[in-house]
Amino acid sequence: MEDADYNKKLGIKTIVFVDEIHRFNKAQQDAFLPFVEKGSIVLIGATTENPSFEVNNALLSRCRVFVLKELSSDDILILLKRAIKDKRGFGNETINIGEEDLKIIAEFANGDARSALTTLDMILINGDSDKDGKINISKNTIEECLTKKTLLYDKNGEEHYNIISALHKSMRNSDPDAAVYWLARMLEAGEDPIYIARRITRFASEDIGLADTNALNVAINVYHACHFIGMPECNVHLTEAVIYMSLAPKSNSCDIAYQLASKDAKEMLSEPVPLVIRNAPTRLMKELNYGKGYQFAHDTKEKLTTMDCLPSSLLGKIYYYPGIQGNEIRFKERLEQIKKWKQTNKKEEEK
Repeated sequence: MEDADYNKKLGIKTIVFVDEIHRFNKAQQDAFLPFVEKGSIVLIGATTENPSFEVNNALLSRCRVFVLKELSSDDILILLKRAIKDKRGFGNETINIGEEDLKIIAEFANGDARSALTTLDMILINGDSDKDGKINISKNTIEECLTKKTLLYDKNGEEHYNIISALHKSMRNSDPDAAVYWLARMLEAGEDPIYIARRITRFASEDIGLADTNALNVAINVYHACHFIGMPECNVHLTEAVIYMSLAPKSNSCDIAYQLASKDAKEMLSEPVPLVIRNAPTRLMKELNYGKGYQFAHDTKEKLTTMDCLPSSLLGKIYYYPGIQGNEIRFKERLEQIKKWKQTNKKEEEK
């Protein structure tokens, strides 16, 4: 850093490149901060982790973040073909390997070109050579070198959506065995565990909801566990989640409630908020009757009021229809009590 300060006086820029900057602890990262602020150094840090979690906020705010995405399978396929034809690779060999086999290697590499080339090298070494010196590559050779059976799975294609749909519907159908199988299909094919954890989190509210409110807690905890631990260790956390979701009582009342309310909201975007539940922070608003007649529920014994909170055109509209499983039995009973109380007290007010 002293050299960088001195070079700056001479008009010489200093670039400091730190590979795997996340390995520096927060105190060590702070040491860069004054020199970045002074312009003594141009700091370039590379990390495979999320910089939002691994780099100091103060340092991160003074940097520009560039996301370098993994190579696509098509990119890696081009590299593999080039390696087979180029004299610097295997161009001096006669190789019999199909396009689909190369695609399998490209998918298995999970965006890492070096891994793909190393795998190709291993497969060709273990290939069968005939009397003419031609190397023939079979499916068995590829599977043995990949150390696992190749699965029909495209992270961005139709099969990706088919399998996540199979997982979702297996959990909805309360079938833990099928759910764990489809989970394994995704993970063994290289799916991002965080993606699966996000889908499970959605399922927890869409298909279980108030029938078992702990389902969302389980899903969120598993999401964090996947982030902290990663594959392959987090496979057990995801298994725990899909089994829990499969066996939990089911209700889609929250999803239905939002869909019904969303339809009305889109058709009535200009519907005014009832005056009684508007805030009145200014004198003019009070003169316009904002908040007039507002009833504070906490001031009542039952914590209930007869005040209408929906727009006048939607009075009496029902969006939430509670189910009959788990906690929703309790919610349903409470809802009926509220409705009866309001009906009784409204009649008394009218008298």
